[in-house]
Amino acid sequence: MTTTTFTASAEARLAVARQVADAVLLEGYVLYPYRASAAKNRLRWQFGVLVPPSWTATAAEHEFQHTELLMEPRRGTVLSVEVRFLHARRRTVQRVLPDGDFETVGELRLADRVIVPWDEGREERVRLTVPVEELSGSGTVVPFGRPAGEETEPVADADGTVVGRLVRRHEAVEGLLRLSVSPLDGPYATQRLRVVVENTGEWLPEEGDDRDAALSRSLVATHTLLHLDAGGFLSLTDPPEWARGAAAACRNLHTWPVLAGEPDSRDLVLSSPIILEDHPAIAPESLGALYDATEIDEILALRTAALTDEEKREARGTDDRAAAVIDLTDSMPAEVLERLHGAVRGLREVTAPAPPVLRDAEGGLARPDTPWWDPGADASVDPAHDHVLVDGREVRAGSRVVLRPRLRHTDAQDLFLTGRRALVEAVLHDVDGGVHIAVTVEDDPGADIRREQGRYLYFQPDEIDVEAP
Repeated sequence: MTTTTFTASAEARLAVARQVADAVLLEGYVLYPYRASAAKNRLRWQFGVLVPPSWTATAAEHEFQHTELLMEPRRGTVLSVEVRFLHARRRTVQRVLPDGDFETVGELRLADRVIVPWDEGREERVRLTVPVEELSGSGTVVPFGRPAGEETEPVADADGTVVGRLVRRHEAVEGLLRLSVSPLDGPYATQRLRVVVENTGEWLPEEGDDRDAALSRSLVATHTLLHLDAGGFLSLTDPPEWARGAAAACRNLHTWPVLAGEPDSRDLVLSSPIILEDHPAIAPESLGALYDATEIDEILALRTAALTDEEKREARGTDDRAAAVIDLTDSMPAEVLERLHGAVRGLREVTAPAPPVLRDAEGGLARPDTPWWDPGADASVDPAHDHVLVDGREVRAGSRVVLRPRLRHTDAQDLFLTGRRALVEAVLHDVDGGVHIAVTVEDDPGADIRREQGRYLYFQPDEIDVEAP
């Protein structure tokens, strides 16, 4: 692979970003229950897959990622770039024959594990440092590649006797990294950086080739880390007011760039195949990677601990990373598991008056028929008829609106609803004084079911536009 030596400071800063980037690299790598035989582990490699240009059978996967973002480099600034991806290796299992030869088998059973065929992922990196001034105009193009190959690893039993071997084969992968910058119009010393990662493999699929054949020649879980040794990047999700137009004009295809590192830093960017917020971080309570997409540490740890001994043997034989998960959960002390149950991230002062204390005829505490937090406790609240003003116009049940989810403080899935028309079902007030607008999307085929079950989508007043009556 193309490599370069980073400065000690750049290496240290990129190491901070890798804490989250490692989770991106291995998102969904091996899902609970961590066994190759599990159905959901038979359709893998879901994020950031850059396929060879000739593979067109899967419209959801592409041969390139295109990142654009804004930066404010100082004179003489050096940009450090690290592209990371997984290179799939097909592992077959062979047992030794009496004559010393080997034959391929479906499994190899040992005392502590059951080894089965599996596709492993080996991390690959393309690293580059370049002065920003050299990226003007056509920029630079860096080709990279990895040749096909085969490796073998002997497998021994508890007595040290070789009982088989693992054969790992990988196909060739080829790609290009393109970098260029262009200045923005206006008085600000701001530049637009473009980073394109392409799969340029010349493999041509033959009749009968499936997605697995393409994956072996793909860049899997591809993402890019960027570092400026002076100056900084601008957030695309929360840019300064003067840069909002330029930020909106940035084209990001099949990737999502966010600021990385500490909350106040601007020298790092992670361009990720999954949607993240600026300055994403791993929860300090997490003791290690569990590899399950949107993983929930506590429930995964409990379920993993509940696997049978035979299931754990197969998990250990599936992959070294799966074996590490089993060992982690088996050795987790109870007090550490308790830390995963939940954490308070912030506190705020409550200024609303406390509900009155009710007493019965004997002076004891009385329990109200309706608790204070139930909407029925406040007769002034009527979600079906309440309204809220949006741009001076009343919005109530029956109003038609256009959804405009904010790029901050919102669920990532809501971003796919931008511009969709919706029907307001209710206007609700919470106990903290907030207003929430319950809607159903007009062209949602399941809107009637949502309405019957009361399972609405909720937005705040500044996340909608009111349609003209």
